[in-house]
Amino acid sequence: MNLSDVKQIEVERKYRMRVGRGLGSGKGKTAGRGYKGQQSRAGYSRRYGHEGGQNPLFRRLPKRGFNNARFAVDYEVLNLSDLNSFPAGSTVDLEAAQKQGRLPKTAKRLKILGNGSLDHAVSVRAHRFSAKAKEAITKAGGQVEEVS
Repeated sequence: MNLSDVKQIEVERKYRMRVGRGLGSGKGKTAGRGYKGQQSRAGYSRRYGHEGGQNPLFRRLPKRGFNNARFAVDYEVLNLSDLNSFPAGSTVDLEAAQKQGRLPKTAKRLKILGNGSLDHAVSVRAHRFSAKAKEAITKAGGQVEEVS
């Protein structure tokens, strides 16, 4: 193989348009940006998806896809201070709290939180307890039972 045999391959290349290089170039003077306005200025950029004040496409279309709200476990909450309204030695559970009007009738699960203080002993049956609530109930002489 000789260097004289090697031919240059003709490949079509599209070169970028050099703007602002004189009137004869076709993109001289304003460099294809038009005359006045925001888009003619240096440093102009618009946010992705911006449609000039029109409601953007991503807001016009409905949301789809996964949402965890369907699988979330909701607990109705009672604080230690709420347990004081039950008589001493009684059993506090979801049904008892609903009867007293402390929880809505639609409540499915109960969680006891440690806000406030407990004055007397009550036995509590709930689905969840905070650590502070467990400690306060047992310290007052009550019993804690976690229902599944």
